[in-house]
Amino acid sequence: MAKSTAGRRIRLRVAGVLSLILGLGFGIPAAVGAWYFGTHGQVWQFLGNPTNGDGPFVEWGVPNSVALMVAFAVVCAADVLCGALLLASSRVGVVLSVVLLPVELVFWIGFLLPFAFPLGVARVVLVLWPSSSPDSPQDAAVR
Repeated sequence: MAKSTAGRRIRLRVAGVLSLILGLGFGIPAAVGAWYFGTHGQVWQFLGNPTNGDGPFVEWGVPNSVALMVAFAVVCAADVLCGALLLASSRVGVVLSVVLLPVELVFWIGFLLPFAFPLGVARVVLVLWPSSSPDSPQDAAVR
């Protein structure tokens, strides 16, 4: 059982790191992008690419706005919280990881952020991966 518990903790830590990468890697540009859009009225370019905006949202009739970009930054902040909770092996982190995924998907697709999808799915797979011990509940390592 100790081996199963150790494996579960490692998976939660890796998932936590993935969540931190998602939250910080997309959240910082989202916050800067919201400020830039509010100040300059156009989407901020980073390394020649639009940070948030000018993706499918615009094609679907959802105009670029500070509110939309701030909403994404808030979701990214929730990713950072989720990462911290997963690193602490918290059940709340596990639940938050799963609950966040569909919300994140909307933004990842709407802002055309294809690199986020594999990280987010990997995070959820890691937190939902069943324990290898048949007599222990899946979240036995999570207190």
